[in-house]
Amino acid sequence: MQRFFDRRALLLILILIFLGPVQAIMNNGLSGLTDWIVSTLITIPGIIVGLSFHEYAHAMVAYKCGDVTPKIMGRCTVEPQAHVDLMGILSLLFIGFGWGKPVVVNPRNFRNRRRDSILVGIAGVTMNFIVALVFGLILKILVTVAPAILTTSFGHTIFMVFYYVIIINVSLMLFNLLPVPPLDGFNVITEIFHLENTKFHHFVYRNSMVILLALIILDVPHMLLTRPLYAIVSSITDTIFHIF
Repeated sequence: MQRFFDRRALLLILILIFLGPVQAIMNNGLSGLTDWIVSTLITIPGIIVGLSFHEYAHAMVAYKCGDVTPKIMGRCTVEPQAHVDLMGILSLLFIGFGWGKPVVVNPRNFRNRRRDSILVGIAGVTMNFIVALVFGLILKILVTVAPAILTTSFGHTIFMVFYYVIIINVSLMLFNLLPVPPLDGFNVITEIFHLENTKFHHFVYRNSMVILLALIILDVPHMLLTRPLYAIVSSITDTIFHIF
């Protein structure tokens, strides 16, 4: 995704990144900053897991569909160093919008170009949902087998780390489904409705980062995705696994 950024977009992201700790200090002083740091650190494992598995899914599905490019570039692995982008992690940590290293694919190598492009496009968000389910199961096992550990500070921290893995993966799934380039949702819609060579597609892609950042600044993703996020996370933790 980072190839879509220009200097102005990166400068704006850097400014937004610093708003988190600054607002924490302004609201509650040093104690607010400490709380903000702790809550931020708890989310890091979830971000790394979410981004790594998301990009791995894109790479592996593209490889299974006939494109060896991701395999050659070492992307068919869940190892974080193959997928994590430092700027993307910082952005996701501080402003709720981030990215991993984009998986390069060559659609001309696909056995069925349109079908396989759609499969590759939805692979990442599907994997995020699967990861959220798996960690929901892990939490259920933890609560069932060792409930006493949750009364300790260490146990509570572990519980919150796993819980945030669920939240972050569902968040990545929903955010990437938005029909805005360079997110997966727009790529899937492009293939379904044959938009690739239209004036609309060229205009939106040319101004993609301006559009995306404007939506983030206006808090549109938060307004659109908060209710679905809570509904899905609650379904996983409450309805499916009866954790709470």
